[in-house]
Amino acid sequence: MSGATRGLVAMTVVIAANLCAAGCSGGQSDLERWIAETKKRPGGRIEPLPEVKPYETYVYSVGNMRSPFQPQGPSAGQANLRPSTRRNREFLEGFSLDTLKMVGTFKVGNNFYGLVQSKDGLVHKVQPGNYLGQNDGKITEITGSKISLVEIVPDGLGGYIERPASLGLSD
Repeated sequence: MSGATRGLVAMTVVIAANLCAAGCSGGQSDLERWIAETKKRPGGRIEPLPEVKPYETYVYSVGNMRSPFQPQGPSAGQANLRPSTRRNREFLEGFSLDTLKMVGTFKVGNNFYGLVQSKDGLVHKVQPGNYLGQNDGKITEITGSKISLVEIVPDGLGGYIERPASLGLSD
């Protein structure tokens, strides 16, 4: 690029910058009018700050409360509770408890038996001591309207807890 061309380009840039600056400096009368009108308006009222209540201290008495760092609930007393791994699994333990339905009962002598239908449509005879569901649910009682059982489930802390469950008679 020659010196004359460079000079022409530099002059064009200077002229363009001056035109832009001149365009920005004018036309602010509407802004100045709005500011003046806003200053004439009466000021608003500021709401008072809410009352700050004093902090109430709490004294932790170790003598009569459990430690917050120890597990809470029934699992603390059932440290040795585990599902049996040596026991032979029964057929109805292959089904989730929510897929099983109690469909009736019958009594032979002094013994109550329950009738449970699995999701494959078959009806099975059960009695107290049998197992149902996938959580080692042992049947504890059978009445005319429900089958009660106790399941062994993980407590979330590496141990297990017993959880009551039941199957109600279907309508």
